[in-house]
Amino acid sequence: MTLLYHTPLSPEAQSELGIAPPAPLAMADQVRFSELDALCHVNNAVYLQWFERLRVKYTQICGLSRNLGGETGPRIVIRSGTIHYIQEMLMDEKYVVTCGCAAFRNTSFTLHQELWSDGQKRATFDCVLVLLRQDGSGRYPIPEAVRDRFMRVDGAQPEA
Repeated sequence: MTLLYHTPLSPEAQSELGIAPPAPLAMADQVRFSELDALCHVNNAVYLQWFERLRVKYTQICGLSRNLGGETGPRIVIRSGTIHYIQEMLMDEKYVVTCGCAAFRNTSFTLHQELWSDGQKRATFDCVLVLLRQDGSGRYPIPEAVRDRFMRVDGAQPEA
């Protein structure tokens, strides 16, 4: 299988790579020299950058991210996050980052992200994202179309 970088991977492609179950969004890349630390493995902070890169793409696909050209939309901030490092990553390893909504409320939602390489889960990141009005004056409700997508595509459920 030819691994396409920076391109959403189909559920079939994810399955071929050992990712089970397939995620709503998954994209591949390769470890770069600049991402290594003095011990020659990927610096822990880089994992958060990889998760952030896909998280931003995910919110764009869902229709939540603001257009920097002037369109209005919510500000998206991380309220909390927990990362679990499972196994180190090394130079030139190919990897896939996944992302999907696990649950949602009126103005916030929980994302579950995973990092996979060579058929093995290497790290996970769970975070709660909150939507705010552009001026920061209060919360921004999750649009109904986005809520529907969370349930239909991601299998997420509303939280009480």
